[in-house]
Amino acid sequence: MITSKIISNGILRALTTILVVGIILYFLYEIQTVIVYLCISLILCLIANPLVQFLKNKLKFGNSLAATTTIIVFILTMIGFIFLFVPLIISQANNLSLLDTNHLQAQFLEAEKSIETYFNIPHVDLNKVLKESKITSMLSFSYFTGFINSILGFVADMGMGLVSVFFITFFFIKDQDNFKSTARKILPDNNEDKIINSVTKINHFLTRYFIGLLLQLTVVFILYLIVLMIFGNRNAFVIAFLCAILNIIPYIGPIIGTVLAGLLTMISMIGSDFQTEILPKTIYVIIGFMIVQAIDNNISQPIISSKSVNSHPLEIFLITLISGITFGIVGMIIAIPVFTMVKVILKEFFPDNKIVSVLTERI
Repeated sequence: MITSKIISNGILRALTTILVVGIILYFLYEIQTVIVYLCISLILCLIANPLVQFLKNKLKFGNSLAATTTIIVFILTMIGFIFLFVPLIISQANNLSLLDTNHLQAQFLEAEKSIETYFNIPHVDLNKVLKESKITSMLSFSYFTGFINSILGFVADMGMGLVSVFFITFFFIKDQDNFKSTARKILPDNNEDKIINSVTKINHFLTRYFIGLLLQLTVVFILYLIVLMIFGNRNAFVIAFLCAILNIIPYIGPIIGTVLAGLLTMISMIGSDFQTEILPKTIYVIIGFMIVQAIDNNISQPIISSKSVNSHPLEIFLITLISGITFGIVGMIIAIPVFTMVKVILKEFFPDNKIVSVLTERI
C-alpha cells in the first residue's frame, strides 16, 4: 500500500537527484574551458599516436623523450603556420594602405550599372538606402574600442590556452600506459574488459579518423593551391591553407572559405581595373573553389571518412546533417567522432541486440 511517507520519500529523492544533477551541470559549465583544453589535448594525442609509436618502437625512445619530441614537433608546426600567415597579413595591409577608395567606388558603380543594364534590373541607390536605414547614426566609437579589447583578450586567452593544452598533452602522451593501469584498478570487475576494449577500439578508430581528416584537408589544400596558382593569386599557399582549414566545418566551412578566397583575391589586386581584371579573376577563383568542393564532397570526404571509421558514407552524411540541425556548427564538427564512440560502446555492451548488430556490422 502506498502511504504518504513513501510518496514524500520519493519526492525527496527526486528533488535530491535533480539538485545533484543541477550542481554537476553547473560545475561542468563553470569549468567548460578546462574541458575544452582536455578535449583538444586528447585530439592531439590521437593525431600524434602514430608518431609516438614510431619513436617508441623504431627509435627506442622512452615515454618522456617521445612525449617531449612530439610536443616540440607540434610547437614547431604552430610556429611555421604563424610565419606563413604573417606575410599574408602584411601584404594585405599594404594593399589596403594603397587603396584609392574614390577610384574603386567609381569602378564599382560602373560595374553595377553594366550589370543592371545587361540583366534589365531596376537601379538601386545604395547611398540613399544607407541614409534611410540610419545605419551610420547607430554606429558608436565604443563598438570599435570594445572590438579591439575583445581581440586583445582573445590573444591573451589563446596564449594561456596553448600553454595549458601543450602541458596536458605532454602528460597524456607520457603517462598513457599509467592511465590504463590505473583505470583497471578502479573499474568494476564485471565490466572491466568491456570498458578497456571499448577505449582501445575508440582510440584506434579516432586515430584513423583524425589522420584521415588531415589527409582530406591535404587533398583540398593541394587542389585549392592549384586553382589559385593557375590564376596567379598572390600568397596562394597561405590562402589555400587557410581555406582548407575551414573545411573542418562541414558544409558551412567550404562556403566561408570560398567567400574568403574571393575577398582576398580582390584585395590582392587593388589598383587593377575592376571590370576587366579584378571581377573576372575573382569569379574564376570562386568557380574553381566550387569545383574543388564538389570533388571533396562527393569523392574524397565520403571515402576517407567512411574508411577511417568503418561507416557507410550515407551514415556519415545523415549523422553530420542531423547533428548540424540539432547542435549547430560544433555538432557538425564532433558528429563523426561521437557517433563512432557510441557505436563502439553499443557493440561492446550490447552485441546481441539486433539493431546494434546491424549498425555496427562494419566495426
